[in-house]
Amino acid sequence: MTYDRLVCANCAAPVAEGRCPVCRASRERLQQNGPFAGLNPAALVALLVVLVAALALLAHQTTA
Repeated sequence: MTYDRLVCANCAAPVAEGRCPVCRASRERLQQNGPFAGLNPAALVALLVVLVAALALLAHQTTA
């Protein structure tokens, strides 16, 4: 999940603005996640399917 849609329970402002210490801590924690943290599960599955298809195509080309 990206922090641009989150609302802070402490100050009721968007977490992306970082108005209070709780917002800033949450924003920092969310930014430390990996490059695939913002993707939803459907996008990750689609990425995995494309990767498997590419590997299968590559394996097929090397055997022919």
